[in-house]
Amino acid sequence: MIKPQTIQEILETARIEEVVGVFVSLRKRGMNHIGLCPFHNEKTPSFTVSPSKGIYKCFGCGKAGNSVNFLMEHEHYTYPEALRYLADKYQIEIEEEQQTPEQVKALSEQESLFHVTSFAQKYFSNNLFNTEEGKAIGLSYFKEREFKEDTIKKFQLGYCIDKWEGFTQHALNNGYKLTYLEKTGLTIVKEDKKYDRFRGRVVFPIHNLSGRVIGYGARILKSDSTKPKYVNSPESEIYNKSKVLYGIYFSRNAIIKNDNCFLVEGYTDVISMHQAGIENVVASSGTSLTTDQIRLIKRYTSNVTILFDGDPAGVKASFRGVDMILEQGMNVKIVLFPEGEDPDSYVRTNRISEVEKFITKGANDFIIFKTNLLLKESANDPIKKASLIKEIVNSIALIPDGIFRSVYIRECSNVMEVPEQSLMNELNRILRRRYKTQHKIPPEEEIQQTEYTDEKQIQVDNFDCEYKEKDIIRLILTYGDKTIPPDGEGDLEITVAEFIVNDIKNDELIFQNPYYQSIFDEYVSELEKNDVPTGKYFINHPDNKIAKLAIDLIATPYELSKYWEKNMIPVASESNKLKKAAISSILSFKDKKVDLLMMQALQEIKEAKDNEEIMLLQHKYQNLKRISKEINARLGRVITK
Repeated sequence: MIKPQTIQEILETARIEEVVGVFVSLRKRGMNHIGLCPFHNEKTPSFTVSPSKGIYKCFGCGKAGNSVNFLMEHEHYTYPEALRYLADKYQIEIEEEQQTPEQVKALSEQESLFHVTSFAQKYFSNNLFNTEEGKAIGLSYFKEREFKEDTIKKFQLGYCIDKWEGFTQHALNNGYKLTYLEKTGLTIVKEDKKYDRFRGRVVFPIHNLSGRVIGYGARILKSDSTKPKYVNSPESEIYNKSKVLYGIYFSRNAIIKNDNCFLVEGYTDVISMHQAGIENVVASSGTSLTTDQIRLIKRYTSNVTILFDGDPAGVKASFRGVDMILEQGMNVKIVLFPEGEDPDSYVRTNRISEVEKFITKGANDFIIFKTNLLLKESANDPIKKASLIKEIVNSIALIPDGIFRSVYIRECSNVMEVPEQSLMNELNRILRRRYKTQHKIPPEEEIQQTEYTDEKQIQVDNFDCEYKEKDIIRLILTYGDKTIPPDGEGDLEITVAEFIVNDIKNDELIFQNPYYQSIFDEYVSELEKNDVPTGKYFINHPDNKIAKLAIDLIATPYELSKYWEKNMIPVASESNKLKKAAISSILSFKDKKVDLLMMQALQEIKEAKDNEEIMLLQHKYQNLKRISKEINARLGRVITK
């Protein structure tokens, strides 16, 4: 259990833009930061991070929270794990208790899988450096590939002893369940037998964005044609290979810094390039590129450079994957290494300056590269050339931006010696066909029949106070600790929270929404202790529903342009007229409450049977009507009812 004082220290120390910035590429816009939402697919940024408020909010899908919520939502951490992650990041000391086998068994299933993969990583790394077999086979292999010891430790490489159940038995002896060993794929269970999946292989741990081990790739070193060269972890609750890129945890900061991601094929390509100082590199690990992997890269950059070995057949096989990158609105370049070379071998046999120069000079735009490559194959064959034109235009049609499409059409027209208009006609035909497929528009006659038939109107409840209650709570959450200047001599300064709370409390008004009432009651309680809660108090509230509500009320997608300030043009804002805003909000709330009381009085008049009672109720109604007129007069409204 983490002490409340430590939790508070963690929450106050954590900077939301730093925490989120590890997982999302953010750019500054005014006081806030914006980026593509990591919780849903979008092409235009609607994900906002507010350092001053300590919150994030996506105005597309509605996800919102503080630093802890983000880690829980994005990394699937438990609340204590998110706190420990932040404590470690900001070097805040937390006394950790050693977990007993009983505690290990009590962990949630997902967390148990994480613990198993972490335990395995330590076991494999220990084998590599501290066992005779590990040093003789595994470590010698990595050294042959010229991996330095600090590189091996950085990527947490290891070796699995060549015994049927060496690791499995070791894990069981340490309190780990066979169920979780099997679910992570570390142990294979067949009938009454169990054995290690990676025995006799060097292992490459695969990390998620927060650096936790979620799976493994393993390579056999013996010459045995009956066994596959590489074996990978099966998919599990924590490992989905289509959503992971090898090396992304180690590369994301360099990708943001360079605004470019090098995409390679294998583990050793990534490791060799990192060791050489080129860190903005990830691998698809030999699998076909997926949309989720592309979106993962897009969080950090819109520029991808794919590094291929000198095999044109392999390049052609990857065209579909590259088309998928174009479809996401990203820029793609291709670098083709000399025949017989791959990124790993080229980096090891050339100086870093030569590698960087080769990549910079050899990077070709994908569309032009693809056009030139297919032109060579088509030679003077008109049928092949016609197919080439269709294939190239199909790729161009995937690009979302119309200006970019036009530029590529012009470039390809020059390269292929085909009239630009012919390519544009083909492009428009493809786009029209795709539009018809994506947008299932009913026939014209059906549209005419149904266009104006729906005469239903939105039902508005004139006595619903929800919107007015929301505005009051928004004001005290946003400006509660701000002071309202005194009107004249002798008047005292008062906070916005005190001004609003005292007024509503004096009239004994109750909120219809129970969560608004809970926030109001907490303000009353804290003000009685001479303490004014800030918005952050509720953003970090232990009740998740109240915390989420507070964030939704405080967050805004709008921000005043610096144009006005730069040109010294005064702009009236809510923060500059807090008393007026508070009075208006309170009066609007009271007006709704009076309307509700008037409606109830009318209902009571209808149901009353005694003349004296009717007269009293009519008098009550007239008083309420007078109060309503006074309130609306102060609000500058004219009552016609």
